[in-house]
Amino acid sequence: MSSSARIPASLADLAVPLADLVAYHRNPRTGDVAAISESLATHGQYRPIVVNRGTLTGRPNEILAGNHTAKAARELGWDEIAVTWLDVDDEAAAKIVIVDNRSSDLAGYDHVLLADILDELPDLDGTGYDQDALDELLDRVQLPSALPTETQDSEGAKPEADYLQWGYMQWGVTRVQVTSEEIDRLNAAHKAYVEVHGTDGGFGHFVLDGSARTVAAGA
Repeated sequence: MSSSARIPASLADLAVPLADLVAYHRNPRTGDVAAISESLATHGQYRPIVVNRGTLTGRPNEILAGNHTAKAARELGWDEIAVTWLDVDDEAAAKIVIVDNRSSDLAGYDHVLLADILDELPDLDGTGYDQDALDELLDRVQLPSALPTETQDSEGAKPEADYLQWGYMQWGVTRVQVTSEEIDRLNAAHKAYVEVHGTDGGFGHFVLDGSARTVAAGA
């Protein structure tokens, strides 16, 4: 794949040979090169990487931000990549490498909005998501608006609580994630309660009273 076809005209004047660049010598970041390669193949390069000239460090043409982008471009067979240049000392170079990674770590998502955007796209090419990841995200945000419950009118019936299969419990506007082990324990406790009482009416009080005693005991 020719890199010239994947670098837009707005970045063309910044293109330099990939062979002239070297990776940062102590990069603590492990990147998903496959996802970056997919993005480059789909969208091309939409922002330049950052390279230190090395006058003050003795390490010329060292990549500070975009090490994995450069690696992905090499794997795609690109011969050039767009670059912006700095010329900083060792301390500044290290801080730039760290903050470039750390700022990504500290960022978060509006998961509902993210799920809506991804779900509206005609395909997931170049997003870093596949269908399994999108399905998992949708499961996290698309809880039923009304949760089914048993009443005295449906004694002994098995509850159709699909949200438990998703690993969540919800009451009112409160939602918590539960493990499969916790779900199994809840199901076992519910089954035992129904066998004794003939209904699950009052099961919530039974669970809460037991939890209260556990908290009071300091467990």
